[in-house]
Amino acid sequence: MTTIQAVRDPKDDVLVRLARIEGQVRGIARMVEQDKYCIDVLTQVSAVNRALQGVALALLEEHMSHCVVDAARTGGPGQDTKLKEASAAIARLVRS
Repeated sequence: MTTIQAVRDPKDDVLVRLARIEGQVRGIARMVEQDKYCIDVLTQVSAVNRALQGVALALLEEHMSHCVVDAARTGGPGQDTKLKEASAAIARLVRS
């Protein structure tokens, strides 16, 4: 039997992940309001940071696989611009 899996739009995946992160941030705010143990709060902050990095990488991958590839195929000044944008985005991610 063959299983058919629905292909989700990458944008939908990012939005789902961001909604989850939003919930995590609200949870951190509650922890602070309730004077939870600092190390537990910091652990949750670290988890949110990792989740945001995952979103950033997903967005970068999407940009590279579509915008940069399309610009490389068509050539011209747009190609250099897209490559410079991608390079700058990677540099920002590495620094964060």
